[in-house]
Amino acid sequence: MSDEIRDPQDFIRQMVATDRATGKHDGHIVTRFPPEPNGYLHIGHAKSICLNFGIAHENAGVCHLRLDDTNPSKEDLEYVEAIQQDIHWLGFDWDLLRHASDYFEVFYRGAEKLIRTGNAYVCDLDADSVRDYRGTLTEAGKNSPYRDRNIEDNLDLFRRMRAGEFAEGAKTLRAKIDMASGNINLRDPAIYRIRKVLHQNTGDAWCIYPMYDYAHCVSDALEGITHSLCTLEFEDHRPLYDWFLQQLDLPGDPSLTEPLHEKGQWLPPSTPRQIEFARLNIDYTILSKRKLMALVRDNLVTGWDDPRMPTLCGMRRRGFTPAALRDLIRRIGVTKQNSVIEFGLLESCVRDDLDTHAPRRLAVLNPLKLVLSNWPDQAVEIIQLPNHPKDASCGVRQLAVAQELWIEQEDFSENPPKGFRRLVPGGEVRLRGIGIVRCNALIRDSSGWVTELDCTLDPDTRPGLPGANRKVKGTIHWVSVRHAIEVEIRLYDRLFDIANPDQVDEGKSYRDYLNPDSLQILKAWAEPSLAAAEAEQHYQFERLGYFVADRYEHSAKTPVFNRTLSLRDSWSRRQQG
Repeated sequence: MSDEIRDPQDFIRQMVATDRATGKHDGHIVTRFPPEPNGYLHIGHAKSICLNFGIAHENAGVCHLRLDDTNPSKEDLEYVEAIQQDIHWLGFDWDLLRHASDYFEVFYRGAEKLIRTGNAYVCDLDADSVRDYRGTLTEAGKNSPYRDRNIEDNLDLFRRMRAGEFAEGAKTLRAKIDMASGNINLRDPAIYRIRKVLHQNTGDAWCIYPMYDYAHCVSDALEGITHSLCTLEFEDHRPLYDWFLQQLDLPGDPSLTEPLHEKGQWLPPSTPRQIEFARLNIDYTILSKRKLMALVRDNLVTGWDDPRMPTLCGMRRRGFTPAALRDLIRRIGVTKQNSVIEFGLLESCVRDDLDTHAPRRLAVLNPLKLVLSNWPDQAVEIIQLPNHPKDASCGVRQLAVAQELWIEQEDFSENPPKGFRRLVPGGEVRLRGIGIVRCNALIRDSSGWVTELDCTLDPDTRPGLPGANRKVKGTIHWVSVRHAIEVEIRLYDRLFDIANPDQVDEGKSYRDYLNPDSLQILKAWAEPSLAAAEAEQHYQFERLGYFVADRYEHSAKTPVFNRTLSLRDSWSRRQQG
């Protein structure tokens, strides 16, 4: 798998190679993927997963999965389980599974150390006042009136915060750094806040919880992480990351890590290096967890795993493959330059993967009856078609041919446009695997709509006969009316109809640009072998696109297939037209 995702030219891999060559960290490489369990993973996370697990694998190292559960009001065990499933589906496994909550006692001891060394204080300012005191990008901040509390008072107040004596928002523990710093992240950032909510792992043992900037770097150090890879928005946070690690000196202060010895969680602490890279952005998509959650909450999609969602579980249900996502990450590479990837590139990766292994099948989505008038009324013939035209090892399957067939409505035109290459009155077309037919007459209903085509089959053009190679302009697919099974087809398209739904016209929101045609549900007819399809099995429905048996709702009695994507990029042509 590492060969799929490896890009030896990217700057992070070059840094890692240099560190190994110089013996830094004794040549060991330890990375981590640290999601917060407050939602489902999306395609943006796939880049971080591939990068962290990939670099560890390529360098004979290890990668940890650490669930950043420091904000219990937004976290849920449902998300914890989903995150693990998605990582495994994408093709990776972790060396250790950890939670930030495993280190709560260490975080607390570290905070007390910062107080004792004069590097932290308890502040009584409310959130609005903290913002007012912080200053702006061009104006220095002001010191909190509580900044000069003595060490004893700060220790006493912090311990009382832990004991639950104060209301939420009444006090915070803040680092004492520099309120005049040009980097706002260094203007006495919060380390702890009061949250009187139950935690999924620790229950009611804690009512104060560490802030991300503090917990993240300490967790990295405690786990022996060598390279802490994160996206560019954390670049301005790196000085704070390094400041906390320098003040705490975890490798040199074993008293801080005693709780880990007691729980059997000990790993030699490190001094990790934070490295930032550009996140994955993709057009016609939103990746904000808050907005994705709103779509789910307001029933604008059917759930986190709706096949139109950019979540990994949604993409999985739609039929996107792990190999295709890994290929996308490989193609876009790792840089420090933010950019927006075209959705069409993702689709191209999916097509390339599915084309190599998806079995071919016949299905008709919008049926029109074609009757072979020179075919014996009750006769049934069994023919063979290859399961994959590019791979003979996939074998063949048998299909029944009878007098009445379904073809696609769009494969016939009474008044054909210029360049139409399918069936017309008096014209000929090849039926896939059967032979050439001529349209002799049209049967209409009372409203004049064509409901049936009366055709004749040229017997000399049957496969294996001398006329089989006779040239006609088009070849179309079909299924036997008598033998076809009824299936439900769900045609999925892009959820939004503008390229950047995060930047919309004044007075509008991303919701105003939801694509009304992103889902169409059809009753269709398919060759009977599809009744035996397993959930999540992929197929190419010939001439129609790639489809997958729905992960949850497909069964032999009620077959349900989701269109993963069309055979070609029809979206770009629609936009240009």
